[in-house]
Amino acid sequence: MKSTSHLFVLLFVSLSIILEVSKADLNDDTKLEKYVETISLRGLSRYLAQHKLQSNNTCDKFSRVCRQKGSAGPDCCKKKCVNVKTDHLNCGMCGYKCKYEEICCGGKCVNASFDRKNCGGCHHKCKKGDLCAYGMCSYG
Repeated sequence: MKSTSHLFVLLFVSLSIILEVSKADLNDDTKLEKYVETISLRGLSRYLAQHKLQSNNTCDKFSRVCRQKGSAGPDCCKKKCVNVKTDHLNCGMCGYKCKYEEICCGGKCVNASFDRKNCGGCHHKCKKGDLCAYGMCSYG
């Protein structure tokens, strides 16, 4: 008799969760995150529930996906999280690619081998009067 009552309770709890999910507005990121945080039943961990919900959600539908910890960047380009200030395939805006010899610094494509403001890397400025050659200030 005990196993039947346990089964009934488990079934009741499962149905109540399903009803709550159907009531939740899944387009609202904050409600979705709060719902994921409240799930805690034996056999269903928060991590698995959150992973399942996040794996089905791309940044074009849920913009907050890109602002979570571990994301590649805060911007969404072609359903992928990127940082348009540093990504050489999406420099400054989605789809704008830097040339082979250029890197993306602050959303602009620059040639770090000869750019005095970004000599050898982003934001590495040469001193006044020095030139940037081969990625080094005052080379030679």
